Amino acid sequence: MEARENIVGQASETVANALIPQRSDKQKWWQQITEYSLIVIFIVMFVTMSLTVDHFFSIENMLGLALSISQIGMVACTMMFCLASRDFDLSVGSTIAFAGVLCAMVLNATNNTFIAIIAAVAAGSVIGFVNGAVIAYLRINALITTLATMEIVRGLGFIVSHGQAVGVSSDTFIEMGSLTMLGISLPIWVTLACFIVFGVLLNQTVYGRNTLAIGGNPEASRLAGINVERTRVWIFLVQGAVTALAGVILASRITSGQPNAAQGFELNVISACVLGGVSLLGGRATISGVVIGVLIMGTVENVMNLLNIDAFYQYLVRGAILLAAVLLDQLKNRGSRD
Repeated sequence: MEARENIVGQASETVANALIPQRSDKQKWWQQITEYSLIVIFIVMFVTMSLTVDHFFSIENMLGLALSISQIGMVACTMMFCLASRDFDLSVGSTIAFAGVLCAMVLNATNNTFIAIIAAVAAGSVIGFVNGAVIAYLRINALITTLATMEIVRGLGFIVSHGQAVGVSSDTFIEMGSLTMLGISLPIWVTLACFIVFGVLLNQTVYGRNTLAIGGNPEASRLAGINVERTRVWIFLVQGAVTALAGVILASRITSGQPNAAQGFELNVISACVLGGVSLLGGRATISGVVIGVLIMGTVENVMNLLNIDAFYQYLVRGAILLAAVLLDQLKNRGSRD
């Protein structure tokens, strides 16, 4: 029986590999150029900022930079799978806010941190499941579906909290956000764990290969025996769970559940993923690229804060980065077709 399961698993992985578009030597050369160019850009930018911006390369600022990108890094890992399967999720910002509010409310009612975290993560999983089921089985566009859930979930957050921040009095929960190990905050460790776990899932498992296969050609994947609908539901369910966990950590850091938290968060996450080489057309993603994309986004924002650049101008910069990421994605797709 076990041998049969191994054969089935190997066959599924072989099919998934076959469905992912194969690249010629010229296409592989172009892909390597684009991937390494992103790393070079980040290194040049990092060195330049270290030499020209005061206090940028200090230990305190480096730890602060890592902490500031922890939530984006966590959610980018799962958004990578959504984009790789030709979908995306605009409801992640609302899910973070709602999870934080729900966690704070359950914590105040039960005084049990574990139950509060489980409740918030479960709620995020339900939101992700609904997104995935509507997109996969009802065949409604991901833009419309997640835009609707973005508004619904944000509204629920305001309704249950009566439009007010939900304060937390539990010392255990508050200490969770500031807990350090080896001088590094817990949110940073969680983000590093997400990078490792989802990198392994993408590169070493049938689940990851199926995701890329679906993004490369959904109909061919279905005909080859891959359960496209179920895989998409799982992708969004995991997305919701991880996003809710990010919301819990954020609530712990700011010691309250804020219904208006993480507004515009989804655009930052998608920008980081696309900047890191995840294709908007699906079928292409690397965890290393996502890490670099997150670091670039975080570094730019960190430098703007150090230089006391007005928040209004920061919106312009983030918008320009998003546009540049999309243009870069188009150039990559054009290069792979040539």
